[in-house]
Amino acid sequence: MVLSIVLGLAVGVIGFLPLFAGLKLTKRVTTTSNLGYLGALLLGLVVSFVLLAAALFACVTLAREVAAPFACSVAGGLIVSAITYGIVTRARN
Repeated sequence: MVLSIVLGLAVGVIGFLPLFAGLKLTKRVTTTSNLGYLGALLLGLVVSFVLLAAALFACVTLAREVAAPFACSVAGGLIVSAITYGIVTRARN
């Protein structure tokens, strides 16, 4: 069970990376860009959702008995990553 929690935290952090990339992509968007601000963020959100859903599906398929701790730690890892990013960004400004 400890392994599922650690792996869930890692997947949560990895699941935040597409959102981080979408935020970085919005800084390069121009007014004539086809992607736009919302498109970049939605692209990051969709990729992040697909990554997290695939990991949760794999966990439920392979080890159903540890799916609940895995899912909770995935959510926790994603939330902690987002909060850490916000704090670090706020501290730099």
